[in-house]
Amino acid sequence: MKTEQPPLAIAADNVIENCLGVKDGEVVTVLTDTADEERVKIGRSLWEAAQKRGAEAIYVEMLPRKNSGEEPPVSIAALMATSDVVLCPTTKSLTHTKARRNACSRNARIATLPGITQEIAIRCLTADYREIARRTEAVANAMRTGSNFWVVSASGTNLRLERAERSVIADTGLIRTPGSSGNLPAGEAFFAPMEGTAEGQIVFDGSISDIGKLNTPVRLVVRKGIAKVTTDCEAARKFDKLLSGMGPEAYQIAELGVGTNDRAEIHGTILEDEKVLGTVHLALGNNIGMGGTVSVAIHLDGLIQSATLYVDDVLILESGVLRI
Repeated sequence: MKTEQPPLAIAADNVIENCLGVKDGEVVTVLTDTADEERVKIGRSLWEAAQKRGAEAIYVEMLPRKNSGEEPPVSIAALMATSDVVLCPTTKSLTHTKARRNACSRNARIATLPGITQEIAIRCLTADYREIARRTEAVANAMRTGSNFWVVSASGTNLRLERAERSVIADTGLIRTPGSSGNLPAGEAFFAPMEGTAEGQIVFDGSISDIGKLNTPVRLVVRKGIAKVTTDCEAARKFDKLLSGMGPEAYQIAELGVGTNDRAEIHGTILEDEKVLGTVHLALGNNIGMGGTVSVAIHLDGLIQSATLYVDDVLILESGVLRI
């Protein structure tokens, strides 16, 4: 009699087999940290799934990073660079690090899973990523048709910025090409706006990286691409402190993205929150890994719910509903 697999094992198998296409004999490194037993359990599940595929599977733990974008230890970076596949279910994000970019330049396929929980893994990593990829590519193609973006929301966001020739990236969850990388769970189309072009106001009313779900909206005024936090609440003060510790470049508007994952829900973990279908997120800080010019050791995303988005005056998203 065949034993039914636990839900977490099913999710791990989907990641290893379908999202990353792991092959027999490939070197697969699973990197987690010691901050949370839940992510350790997820890491072990991914490691076991890689073993089942015949991979040379390596499991390694490091001390947690202080913030998203901080580099891992040199020895960990070297291990990433000599692996075929790297999975990072860590506390803070390694997406915007030199270690990730260097490993990809050496043809590693990398999935970052910062802040993931078992609940998120079971709900979102069992999805049909071919369907999510189809929707994500459609949104990305719509965003590629223009350069001038305008985001507004009922909570007060009113921001204009320019894409120019910057690439729109489709984070589909299918990370099967050498040198490719993305989040898991996936589901967003995003780009790095031209530095200095963002003007207006942002009101984050969903969640913020490294802070969590917001009880009070956080307002920012943006001039010539540089944001200033103007709300006085606990979340805003923490957000401002994280950015100020990295210097003036940390306040640069670094990213605009649209969520495309119909399985994702808003619970306070930006990894999942920013993928919620019909949401818009904007990030501050590092964007050099997505075609921008800002190289600073922090990248923080903030979520805008029920947003409306225009691309060259063409309506793409209306109050959180896709119009393409």
